[in-house]
Amino acid sequence: MAKVENPLVGAVDQGTSSTRFLIFSSETAELVTYHQTEIKQYYPKDGWVEEDPIEILQSVKTCIEKATENLKALGRSPNDIKCIGITNQRETTVVWDKVTGLPLYNAIVWLDLRTSSTVEELIDKTPQKDKDYLRPYCGLPITTYFSAVKLKWLIDHSEEVRKAVEQDRCLFGTVDSWLLWNMTGGPGRGQHVTDVTNASRTMLMNIHNLQWDDKLCNFFSIPKSILPAIHSSSEIYGHVVDGPLKNLPISGILGDQQAALVGQTCFSVGQAKNTYGTGCFLLYNTGTNLVESKTGVLTTVAYKLGKNKPVVYALEGAVAIAGACVKWLRDNLGIIQSAPDVEKLASAVDNTAGCYFVPAFSGLFCPYWQDDARGTICGLTQYTNKHHLGRAALEAVCFQTREVLDAMNKDSGIPLTSLQVDGGMTGNNLLMQLQADLLGINVVRPSMTETTALGAAMAAGYAEGVKVWDLDNLGSNEIVTDVFQPSIRERERDQRFGRWKMAVERSLNWAQKDECKVSLEDTGFWKTLGIGWFVWTSFGLVMLANFLHNR
Repeated sequence: MAKVENPLVGAVDQGTSSTRFLIFSSETAELVTYHQTEIKQYYPKDGWVEEDPIEILQSVKTCIEKATENLKALGRSPNDIKCIGITNQRETTVVWDKVTGLPLYNAIVWLDLRTSSTVEELIDKTPQKDKDYLRPYCGLPITTYFSAVKLKWLIDHSEEVRKAVEQDRCLFGTVDSWLLWNMTGGPGRGQHVTDVTNASRTMLMNIHNLQWDDKLCNFFSIPKSILPAIHSSSEIYGHVVDGPLKNLPISGILGDQQAALVGQTCFSVGQAKNTYGTGCFLLYNTGTNLVESKTGVLTTVAYKLGKNKPVVYALEGAVAIAGACVKWLRDNLGIIQSAPDVEKLASAVDNTAGCYFVPAFSGLFCPYWQDDARGTICGLTQYTNKHHLGRAALEAVCFQTREVLDAMNKDSGIPLTSLQVDGGMTGNNLLMQLQADLLGINVVRPSMTETTALGAAMAAGYAEGVKVWDLDNLGSNEIVTDVFQPSIRERERDQRFGRWKMAVERSLNWAQKDECKVSLEDTGFWKTLGIGWFVWTSFGLVMLANFLHNR
């Protein structure tokens, strides 16, 4: 077979709010073409967030079809694509019937809060009622964020899921597994596989030996039989069975944040990137050294680029609400027409006029891990207007990143001197400048911001049996960047951060349990006695008045 000049690599980028299929040059890493479609979220109850797995799958097929049509219009053939990779929203949980191929429940999205009571029950059964009890095994705290808690909730609360588990018909996976199983044939043929980065976010994989762990599975009462096989992030898992890319190898899988780390070429210990999307995720490469966090950040797998390659670890700081905050300004308040409008809105003022916005819509993630935190806006006056609120929303993203970075610097012992960034929000120049100001270090943005999809393409093109991408000789110095430098003094930076911390304190413990129930335990004996005394005294006075009137 003749060698294809400038072979191409495709990447499925299945995110929280949209799906894309992107096609890259394996020689220059340039984006050739892509197609994108939005994904609908469902909110059946307060704090619940779901997506339709069938819609997710169909969106991938649509994006592949449209992107390959675009490629033909550019004079290139889909046959020039040598392989594809998958990168996905992590922790989002899918369960399906391996006989029918149909979902057993909607996908429960990573920021869903329905498992709060499940988390409490799990923590209560640990010896010291410690949310970090499982950290030595999986690197993660017991919170609503991770897949095992969602999967346990499904088994406990869905009759259909429970029966499918009992009848050995149920399969579980994060979005990568759901897509791979379907794209490689579905019932009877599909490959039920995940990679080490996605497996490391379930709370079921032992982070030391990269295997499903008996102790962890038993703790959550989850049978191993429903779990996918764990593979490296770069190898041939199977081949596409239909569509314009039929018979093409699928040879790379990375969770979206790990994919961005690879796409940013953060291959050296001490390099870090921050991705600004629906949430905000900062990963710090610790190499083959597994660092156990003491500050509330996560220990996770960064990548394993081949069956026989070493596993590389990272520290990760996760923020639940970043771009979702801007979406809230658009959809709930209506003060902007589109997400990019927030930059113009916020640029109309020089500061927030003392307004601080803590967007804890889904609780607070790193470093607090408090499900009961709720969104708070502090410092409002009659002078405050929508421009101040928009700027406070952008600053909230930056302050949350600083909290994560401060914790990470303590764990690593080597403070970052610059931060590489990517994601949709990085197109906002004001946000990037605010981030540099509030961190006190340079913020470095690549000119090509599609680093998440690029990372998946790199992993796929690097796999044995494909090898169209040379990662061994790829350096970050080849990437063209924009650099944002701090422009405020340290004293101002620390003062503003101190006020932010005050606002955070006001957001904590806001979602009270059983708010409608009043008991002696909740109110105290004397408060209860006072209420009772008032009621009975009032009743007595009414009766006395009625008696005197009748006389």
